[in-house]
Amino acid sequence: MNRPPLLSISFLASLLIYLSGYSLQAQSFNKAEIARWQQKAKQVTITRDTWGVPHIYGKTDADVVFGLLYTQCEDDFGRVEENYITSTGRLAEVEGESAIYHDLRARLFLDSTQAIAIYKKSPLWMKSLLDAFADGTNYYLYTHPEVKPRLLTRFQPWMPLMFSEGSIGGNISVVSTERLKAFYEQRKSTSYIDYTDHYERESIGSNGFAIAPAKSATKNALLLINPHTSFYFRSEVHMVSQEKLNAYGAVTWGQFFIYQGFNENCGWMHTTSYADSMDEYLETIEKKGNTLYYKHGKDLKPVRTQNVRIPYKTAGGMQYKDFTMYFTQHGPIAGEQDGKWIAIDMMNTPLNALSQSYLRTKATGYDSFKEVMKLNGNASNNTIFADKNGTIAYWHGNFMPKRDPKFDWEEPVDGSNPETDWKGLHAVDEIVQVRNPASGWIQNCNATPFTVSGSSSPDKSKYPAYMAPDAQNYRGINAARVLSQKKVFTLDTLIAAANDPHLAAFDELLPPLLAAYQTVSTDAGNQSKDLAEAIEVLKTWDKSYGKTSIGQTLAIFWGEKIQKLARSRAAGDQRFDNLSLTAYTVSSTSPQEKVKALTDVLTDLTRDFGTWKTPWGDINRYQRLTGKVQETYDDLKPSIPVGFTSSAWGSLAAFAAKTYPGTKKRYGSVGNSFVAVVEFGKKVKARSVVTGGQSSQPGTKHFTDQAPLYCEGKFKDVLFYPEDIQKHVEKTYRPGEK
Repeated sequence: MNRPPLLSISFLASLLIYLSGYSLQAQSFNKAEIARWQQKAKQVTITRDTWGVPHIYGKTDADVVFGLLYTQCEDDFGRVEENYITSTGRLAEVEGESAIYHDLRARLFLDSTQAIAIYKKSPLWMKSLLDAFADGTNYYLYTHPEVKPRLLTRFQPWMPLMFSEGSIGGNISVVSTERLKAFYEQRKSTSYIDYTDHYERESIGSNGFAIAPAKSATKNALLLINPHTSFYFRSEVHMVSQEKLNAYGAVTWGQFFIYQGFNENCGWMHTTSYADSMDEYLETIEKKGNTLYYKHGKDLKPVRTQNVRIPYKTAGGMQYKDFTMYFTQHGPIAGEQDGKWIAIDMMNTPLNALSQSYLRTKATGYDSFKEVMKLNGNASNNTIFADKNGTIAYWHGNFMPKRDPKFDWEEPVDGSNPETDWKGLHAVDEIVQVRNPASGWIQNCNATPFTVSGSSSPDKSKYPAYMAPDAQNYRGINAARVLSQKKVFTLDTLIAAANDPHLAAFDELLPPLLAAYQTVSTDAGNQSKDLAEAIEVLKTWDKSYGKTSIGQTLAIFWGEKIQKLARSRAAGDQRFDNLSLTAYTVSSTSPQEKVKALTDVLTDLTRDFGTWKTPWGDINRYQRLTGKVQETYDDLKPSIPVGFTSSAWGSLAAFAAKTYPGTKKRYGSVGNSFVAVVEFGKKVKARSVVTGGQSSQPGTKHFTDQAPLYCEGKFKDVLFYPEDIQKHVEKTYRPGEK
């Protein structure tokens, strides 16, 4: 079916739509609001400890949120602004035409007009927090006139409703902008889905462990919080009010809740989930006169349309691109396949999502935490939980639509068939979960929930397939091995488990290489002394990471090269998980190719580093030079060696590194970020580390003060109680004070 041409709208009408969400941003701050902010600032106390971590105190939760946003802007205003430019669909205004479809995607699923309406209907407690978010950020801008925003000169209280879960990109990040572009520019789309497979997303997963009292030396539950994100994606904070808020952990820049962390009663860790919480519907479209309809059972229903104008920056000033967006009952149209339009149905309840994100930080234990989960506002995460009563638990996802299991929900379904419609949501008790397993431990590393607790794991046969299509991965294999083998854990041994160096992928990848060498070693071209010596290094390598390991260097460079060869032979739409990629690599490459790949690695290493016998730590480096969102790297400037590596190989401690223009060494940008271990006894005990430091400003004390700990897998003590904080005070102040 041919689509009608995109409808244009008048400049005046589109401008009114655009300004409805942003008209106040160009206004200067007035005397009344400045006086109000100054009064609010008097109700907030910020104590920075000797690591620069802000402990924010206020009478009300709203006071603390005001102080939190102020400190976040102090530490990294650029990332605060970046997240709201992105989430509100305004990236093209700073990055230009290339970001138009990124912005269109954001507007398709939630726009400012909707967010403003939700804000107006929000309960008073939430409105007070949203207002405090805007006030704290704007007060920072007022008191720091030297700070020049890229775009957002005023923050609005509805903005957090467009950025409510705290995960990287949220659900809409998996919607292909290329497919959007093909549809809305009326070009033929060659694919209905982004094949960004599990392997490619490995290093932006996460690890969470929970240890029951039965396996704890102190008989207290333990929790590992180990998100893998782009570096500096979250900051470490402590929020305390007289309204029973006392939460510590990681906050995504610009948000006002502890995303992964703990309070005096319990702790929570989120790992990215592949539980199926969104679906694609193939819509049958018909045109009658000037009206578009979609088929649903025996009915023809009108396609809803909405006009939108996307501004984008050019060398000659701001330009605009007009779109007509299309919607069916299943959601916005985001592509086309074989003449049918693709609608996407996903969670679109930002108030529930934001409420759940905040309220869980005040949970008093398992029952309280579970009650908050009944909001069903978490579509992108699994949850690992532990509390002071000794309960440990796991939930696989949270927002889970009920569906007819006879359909394949991994593929687009027929939107004209009413049987494919969602039938409400599964209750929290119905989703895949485990509580107090007999094994005494829980782990999730973005893999299947059916191995989370060894023999005590949930029974796969009791759940619909769509609830947990997640594949196994090498981190999951490694974590289960580590946790099952140890009888008793302390905070120290839990840290050691989190840093277990075994690279499980090479248990399967290396034997075929060694066997291949035996097969082809009689060939004249494979008799070199260097190759024979390299094979011996790999034979004796313990398959563990380490800064001094030459075996690790050879294995990773070879693994990357042979997998690249294998993937070049795969069908364009073939998807791999961690383990299936290994199997395909082994089966699709010949013995000669496996050996040649190692020979090529020796040549590459010798060319780039003078010798193939280069320890991993000489290549794999941590470096922070500018503090900008897009960091730059330089082989001639100081950096720190790092032993751990990409989690694609099974490294529990993740450090995904690559070369950059002008570099031979590899520099990490994704992996371990905020990491913490927590013990829940009569008093909470915790340790933590962040990637580099609390501040994004080069030359300041806290720019890289934690980097030496981070690179060695070591942790600092968390200062949680007032008596401990007071022993390590760097400064105490109120927002606005110099």
